[in-house]
Amino acid sequence: MKVRGGKAVYGAAVGILMLEARFPRIPGDMGNALSWPFPVLYRVVRDASPDRVVRRGAEGLLDAFIAAARDLVADGADGITTNCGFLSLYQPELAAAVPVPVATSSLMQVAAVNRLLGPGRRAGVLTISASTLTPLHLERAGVPEGTPIGSTEGGREFTRVILGNEPELDVAAARADNVAAALALQRDHPDLGALVLECTNMVPYAADIRAATGLPVFSIGNFVTWFHAALVPPRFPLPETEG
Repeated sequence: MKVRGGKAVYGAAVGILMLEARFPRIPGDMGNALSWPFPVLYRVVRDASPDRVVRRGAEGLLDAFIAAARDLVADGADGITTNCGFLSLYQPELAAAVPVPVATSSLMQVAAVNRLLGPGRRAGVLTISASTLTPLHLERAGVPEGTPIGSTEGGREFTRVILGNEPELDVAAARADNVAAALALQRDHPDLGALVLECTNMVPYAADIRAATGLPVFSIGNFVTWFHAALVPPRFPLPETEG
């Protein structure tokens, strides 16, 4: 049996482009390596702070993200994703810059989720910052016009800590912000049939949102797990044939 080389790192198919941040990354957060049932490769993009990417449109960072994506591919990644849904802005450029598939944002799921739902039902988006989630962010991710948007911006903990890059997080308060925002979105849009979490830091609260709303909750967690399954399909033993 012969094997072929060519990579620096083996066994980690997904490469994750990380913002440069110091807020706590609890289990479930995609920046916590224990969140994944498979190995991943990380690359931090320097100066890509949460505030700069989410509130200031990632201005001036495209070249840095492209360089980091190319580094991940050179190190062995077979697919690229990011740890911020607002990086849907760079989906076309990143996909064009590397020879592997790119999934920048959980928002890319919205159109597909809509197809899972019956007539008169649609997906809604829960974001960390509705005030800066622009039509271009949504367009680049293929989100249909008119999709309901809810946000944790009005809460007391989650948005402030993450976008302010604070070193301490009250997990119970962050959970309460996420659940309250989801319930408000559901109340305002009774036709919701599912929720898509834009923010990758919301994944630890997905089960709580599901329990509170009764709606299916799609996140970067399930999106990247699906993505990985295409990059590394399971190999099944073939039945033996009788000679």
